[in-house]
Amino acid sequence: MDEVAVIEDPAAAEVVLDPVRAGLLAALVSPGSASTLAASVGLSRQKVNYHLHALERVGLIELVEERRKGNMTERVLKAVAASFVISPAALLPVAPDPARSRDEYSAGWLLALSARLVREVGTLVAGARAAGQPLATFAGDTRIDFASAADRAAFARELAASVDELVDRYHRPQAPGARGHRLVLAMHPTLRETGDGAAVSGPKAVRTSAPPT
Repeated sequence: MDEVAVIEDPAAAEVVLDPVRAGLLAALVSPGSASTLAASVGLSRQKVNYHLHALERVGLIELVEERRKGNMTERVLKAVAASFVISPAALLPVAPDPARSRDEYSAGWLLALSARLVREVGTLVAGARAAGQPLATFAGDTRIDFASAADRAAFARELAASVDELVDRYHRPQAPGARGHRLVLAMHPTLRETGDGAAVSGPKAVRTSAPPT
């Protein structure tokens, strides 16, 4: 089972956005059948079977085994991944395009970059899996609490300058066998958690893990 699967097919995206089917997909991280799932979701076995067929038809779940139970065959299924993300490719006509407007300080451009990141990495993962090869990736994740908006702006300028320096040092498109990579850096205000576990924006963000040292 994959850790994360990217949904690019619009039909699959439509199927998984149904709350009942999304719930069944989550339950099928562990193998199950219509009979075993029916009680937990409060639906009849026939209705669960209907939803399972829809999930299987678009490739979100797969058959593990078939068991004979009396005069019927029980189909045991499982999800193809532990979690899923819908690629902007599933909404291609309205997907954001970073090329339309480059503005490093625009939230819209950040969202467009993030959407492109999901789309491209999803495609790369599928290709690497089909070829039976590992995919070379790198991601960094940290937190910074700025004392002021001026400090945040200064950090952004210094970060951009440092990245430009590194790119100039290592960017060699004319080298034989040059390996193209895309680098995306993102920064946004942190979210704080409410008592019920919801995440909201605001200046009093609380740490949910120890800060980096």
